[in-house]
Amino acid sequence: MSRSFIATNDDIPTVVCAPAYSNVLGLSTEVVVGPKDGLPKTCAIRCDFLTLMFKSKLTGYVSQLGGAKAEELDRALAKAMELD
Repeated sequence: MSRSFIATNDDIPTVVCAPAYSNVLGLSTEVVVGPKDGLPKTCAIRCDFLTLMFKSKLTGYVSQLGGAKAEELDRALAKAMELD
């Protein structure tokens, strides 16, 4: 997850990532995604475990969330960061 400016700017070496886990716990801070979203199997993006990663370590593009799933991710991030 990243703003386009950050993701495409070579002068910025890192991005914030929310890991995806195969276990779905039903947390208000996770977003369930799967084949309909372009992922190979159902998993949960957990916004409680944000991490900074070097872009050079991210070697493969998987998918991009849009529409309702992107809004769901926004809500989960706000909840995890207590911005709601």
